[in-house]
Amino acid sequence: MVFYTNVFIVLIINLQQLEGYMDSNFWHQRWETNDIGFHQRSVNPLLAEYFNTLSLAEGARLFIPLCGKTLDIAWLLSKGYRVAGAELNQPAVEQLFCELGVEPRVTKLGELICFSAENIDIFVGDIFDLSTELLGDIDAIYDRAALVALPEAMRKQYRAHLLEITHIAPQLLLTFEYDQTVLEGPPFSISSEDINQYYADQYTLKRLKQIEVPGGLKGQCKASETIWLLSAI
Repeated sequence: MVFYTNVFIVLIINLQQLEGYMDSNFWHQRWETNDIGFHQRSVNPLLAEYFNTLSLAEGARLFIPLCGKTLDIAWLLSKGYRVAGAELNQPAVEQLFCELGVEPRVTKLGELICFSAENIDIFVGDIFDLSTELLGDIDAIYDRAALVALPEAMRKQYRAHLLEITHIAPQLLLTFEYDQTVLEGPPFSISSEDINQYYADQYTLKRLKQIEVPGGLKGQCKASETIWLLSAI
């Protein structure tokens, strides 16, 4: 009886943790307390190295789901590309435009708020409220922090929504892989088998590069980071 009670308690704790990651308050609190270790202080080197594999024309428009205030946006704009993004936390988007040195136009669009300027549109709110009509035409997706931020229970829903609103645009996708019994996500560990399960029915998958995370993930756990090229079948 004690064994089953302990298992039940563990299941409750795990469910509560999962609900926490799915709760917007979890992410708002991370931004409010500046607990944003996921925010890189330089352009992602894998993006810089492999961006050309997308073979995009200058001026192409990229979608970055759960974009935060990533410096990758400034890098893409500097290369002559247009950027659309989705982000839950409004202060993060306000900081993004402040760091870009741009004054945005702010428009209420149903459940979302759109921050726009030349060549950039960031939609603030729940990504599942973003429609194809609001997003507009997309030439490619750069998923640097979305799939890895979502617990397994949400990933298929996210995958279906992403493909719907972008019309299965090609992707550069970044993932982490590590022993999740040692360290909890997010970012969550996503294996090559997972990527096949989520995307192989719509994309040709190519693993471009896999590298060891210097110092381990969060300095606590040995991990690798992989960049994938997903090309529509």
